[in-house]
Amino acid sequence: MDARSALSTEARRVRDLALRDRRAAAAELASLSLEDQVALICEAPLRDRNRLLTLAPAPEEIVPLLPDAELCFTVKAVGITDASWILDHASSTQIVAAIDLDGWSGLELEPSSLDLWMATLAAASETTMLRAAQSIDTEVIVRYLIENAQVFLDPRDNEWQAPPGAQTLDGQFYILALQENNDIAAIMAMLGVLFRNDYWLYFRMMQGVIWEIPTDLEEWALRWRTGRLQDLGFPPWDEAMRIYGYLRPEHRAEIPAGASPLELQDWSLPVWITDLPAASDARHLVFRALSELDPSERQAFFYAFIAMANTIAVADRMPLGDAETLTGAIEKAAKTTSLGLAFIAEGNGLSAPEVLRRVELDRLFRVGSNLAPKAPADS
Repeated sequence: MDARSALSTEARRVRDLALRDRRAAAAELASLSLEDQVALICEAPLRDRNRLLTLAPAPEEIVPLLPDAELCFTVKAVGITDASWILDHASSTQIVAAIDLDGWSGLELEPSSLDLWMATLAAASETTMLRAAQSIDTEVIVRYLIENAQVFLDPRDNEWQAPPGAQTLDGQFYILALQENNDIAAIMAMLGVLFRNDYWLYFRMMQGVIWEIPTDLEEWALRWRTGRLQDLGFPPWDEAMRIYGYLRPEHRAEIPAGASPLELQDWSLPVWITDLPAASDARHLVFRALSELDPSERQAFFYAFIAMANTIAVADRMPLGDAETLTGAIEKAAKTTSLGLAFIAEGNGLSAPEVLRRVELDRLFRVGSNLAPKAPADS
């Protein structure tokens, strides 16, 4: 599959060398092309990525080239203490994508994940935190602030006193942790950066905590996120759920007219994946059939199959910020699609490769899910 350049033998050798001899590995890494360096990082186990990035001659050139989801996976694997320097090299688009992928659980913001990202950003440079605060949807940040803190506006009344423990940056707005054990150091760090560099955004957030309705904030944040996730290949949840739509038994073997399933154009993948198991995974009919297609058909199938795996991940509300999600979605896609493929092939007296040429993958999956129905969340 030519979707991405597969990791070269030389790059694999450098990856293994990094575990034994850092100095030698750094020299070898510097001899690789930038493309091979990016491939090396993306194909390395998550636990090794921080070490390899620190050995790279110019990590600031590698990090912005990581696919959006791979940047998210890498930061999560490295952890708060060590990942902040990676975010210093990340683009604003990558940071926003990381929040979109990992800061939500299904259709709702996930406070614990946002805590980790805010703490990581707080440990990064002031420039990075400013970029992030200006790029992440204001609705997300204000909703996060409401979850963790109260904001009081000094009414300029001589009798008014700030609540005990409240902190202020400007003598006008006072911030108090919502719970006594809440650590709002990361929040105060971000607000301090905004107060010094973008007062009007700081003012907007302070007013938002006082006056905005949390459910409205989350609804608008979800709209913006949904649009961006579509650009990464993740459809809206209501569209994704159509893949589980009921088909009457008499219609399941039908081959819709006019379908061109293998004419899909390439699109920018949010993850690093160079191939599908194909013939090497004899468990699934769909991959055995794939190996009998010609190269251009396999290329189109590759992108269509990853798009379907993304659809399954959204429909099943899998955690999009976890590296294991795509693997699980691909396995489920292969298993269920193979059921539909075998059923339609037998019902029409066609070979499995011929069915792949004539029936959309989403249709094959839908047929398979009707033959072996399970609730998406339990699959």
